[in-house]
Amino acid sequence: MTSLPRLLLDWYHKHGRTLPWRDHPNPYAVWVSEIMLQQTRVETVIPYFEKWMNLFPDVTSLANASEQEVLNAWEGLGYYSRARNLHKAAKTIAEKFNGQLPRDLTELRSLPGIGRYTVGAIASMAFGMDEPTLDGNLRRVFARLFDVDEFADSPAGEKILWELAAQNLPKGEAGDYNQALMDLGATICLPKNPRCLLCPLMEICEARKNSTQDIRPVMKLKKAVPHHVHVAAVILQRRRVLLAQRPPEGLLGGMWEFPNGRVKENPAKELTKVLYMAIKLRVKREAELGVIQHAYTHFKVTVHAFQCEPVSIPKNKNLKWVKVTELDDYPMGRVDRRIAGKVLKLL
Repeated sequence: MTSLPRLLLDWYHKHGRTLPWRDHPNPYAVWVSEIMLQQTRVETVIPYFEKWMNLFPDVTSLANASEQEVLNAWEGLGYYSRARNLHKAAKTIAEKFNGQLPRDLTELRSLPGIGRYTVGAIASMAFGMDEPTLDGNLRRVFARLFDVDEFADSPAGEKILWELAAQNLPKGEAGDYNQALMDLGATICLPKNPRCLLCPLMEICEARKNSTQDIRPVMKLKKAVPHHVHVAAVILQRRRVLLAQRPPEGLLGGMWEFPNGRVKENPAKELTKVLYMAIKLRVKREAELGVIQHAYTHFKVTVHAFQCEPVSIPKNKNLKWVKVTELDDYPMGRVDRRIAGKVLKLL
């Protein structure tokens, strides 16, 4: 399939997307964009990227920022470990590499949050190296182009697809080529109803020849997504509200939330017991403020928010009274930001 790179690059030079990070030959900008784009749509990322580059225009400014500033800038993008890893990596780069992303691939991959895909993307797009990469779009494109019937999300399937990515890499043009594959997957070779008649690779696509494009890539069956029910307490006193900070590691690490806990059957009845068991917080339940639904990657949650009166508040460094007018200064996940919106309506 020697015509693959030429066909693809000719198409890309005419139809490639105009994206803000492509105007930045700066390796830092490429790195930030690639981390933001993991599991997130381009149109969602663009305003976050532009805001981020204004706040933290280089590695040094990011390294010197506080974690709260970083999480605030990231709020709404989800997968907050990505932001924390960017922050940690920036500190390492500032200390060990004089504020510049290392060109050495082993050193690059040693940084928090940078795996094989991101190394290939940065190396090819920022440093002009002949390195393959493989994100979700590229997996789909290669699985269809070569009609790969192995599970794309299995070790064997990954090995095949990485080999195809490397074998078809045009020397000296890897950056544009990898971006062309990303654009093709995002605009033409779609997960459902691929736009084959508009594809520059239609004539050399094995899946199209075999009429298997709708069943490629082959993916393992996903397990049923668990559903959890939580209660959250909104405790107001003198125009201040009680917040809790989550542990630094894990889901929403370091973010702020309204004191909450998981319940089994009856949120209203179990609220007081759950909060005491979780953080020794005693409250008296009052009115229900609303019910919020949200889906994370591996589970769904329903949160019942109640306005509460405090009975006794434990000494806990992770609990903090915050002025309602300053809630925007505290990074939160989507559920708690929606509860914060309800709090503002109470005043």
